[in-house]
Amino acid sequence: MSDLGKTLIIIGLLIAAAGVLLIISGKLPWLGRLPGDISIRKDNFSFYFPLTTCIIISAIVSFLFWLFRR
Repeated sequence: MSDLGKTLIIIGLLIAAAGVLLIISGKLPWLGRLPGDISIRKDNFSFYFPLTTCIIISAIVSFLFWLFRR
Protein backbone atom coordinates (compact mmCIF):
# COMPACT_ATOMS: atom_id res chain seq x y z
CA MET A 1 0.00 0.00 0.00
CA SER A 2 2.95 2.30 0.65
CA ASP A 3 4.12 1.98 -2.98
CA LEU A 4 0.71 3.00 -4.25
CA GLY A 5 0.80 6.12 -2.09
CA LYS A 6 4.23 7.10 -3.39
CA THR A 7 3.10 6.53 -6.97
CA LEU A 8 0.02 8.70 -6.48
CA ILE A 9 2.12 11.48 -4.94
CA ILE A 10 4.55 11.40 -7.90
CA ILE A 11 1.69 11.45 -10.41
CA GLY A 12 0.13 14.37 -8.55
CA LEU A 13 3.40 16.30 -8.59
CA LEU A 14 3.79 15.67 -12.32
CA ILE A 15 0.27 16.93 -12.99
CA ALA A 16 0.93 20.01 -10.85
CA ALA A 17 4.19 20.66 -12.71
CA ALA A 18 2.37 20.36 -16.04
CA GLY A 19 -0.19 22.87 -14.80
CA VAL A 20 2.51 25.33 -13.76
CA LEU A 21 4.19 24.89 -17.13
CA LEU A 22 0.92 25.67 -18.91
CA ILE A 23 0.42 28.77 -16.78
CA ILE A 24 3.90 30.19 -17.39
CA SER A 25 4.18 29.05 -21.02
CA GLY A 26 2.48 32.24 -22.20
CA LYS A 27 5.16 34.26 -20.43
CA LEU A 28 7.98 32.40 -22.20
CA PRO A 29 7.81 33.66 -25.79
CA TRP A 30 10.73 31.50 -26.95
CA LEU A 31 9.03 28.27 -25.88
CA GLY A 32 7.81 26.59 -29.05
CA ARG A 33 9.68 28.98 -31.34
CA LEU A 34 13.20 27.62 -31.09
CA PRO A 35 15.54 27.05 -34.04
CA GLY A 36 14.79 23.56 -35.32
CA ASP A 37 11.06 23.74 -34.74
CA ILE A 38 9.32 22.86 -38.00
CA SER A 39 6.79 25.35 -39.33
CA ILE A 40 5.31 25.11 -42.83
CA ARG A 41 2.77 27.65 -44.05
CA LYS A 42 1.11 27.44 -47.47
CA ASP A 43 -2.03 29.05 -48.86
CA ASN A 44 -4.70 26.92 -47.15
CA PHE A 45 -2.43 24.79 -45.01
CA SER A 46 -0.19 25.23 -42.00
CA PHE A 47 1.84 22.59 -40.19
CA TYR A 48 3.77 23.13 -36.98
CA PHE A 49 5.88 20.60 -35.09
CA PRO A 50 8.07 21.87 -32.22
CA LEU A 51 10.90 19.33 -32.67
CA THR A 52 13.60 21.17 -30.72
CA THR A 53 11.19 22.12 -27.95
CA CYS A 54 10.13 18.47 -27.60
CA ILE A 55 13.74 17.32 -27.38
CA ILE A 56 14.58 19.89 -24.70
CA ILE A 57 11.49 19.06 -22.65
CA SER A 58 12.25 15.34 -22.98
CA ALA A 59 15.81 15.89 -21.74
CA ILE A 60 14.57 17.90 -18.75
CA VAL A 61 11.94 15.30 -17.84
CA SER A 62 14.48 12.46 -18.23
CA PHE A 63 16.88 14.31 -15.95
CA LEU A 64 14.16 14.82 -13.35
CA PHE A 65 13.22 11.13 -13.44
CA TRP A 66 16.90 10.20 -13.11
CA LEU A 67 17.25 12.61 -10.19
CA PHE A 68 14.20 11.23 -8.35
CA ARG A 69 15.28 7.64 -8.98
CA ARG A 70 18.60 8.15 -7.15
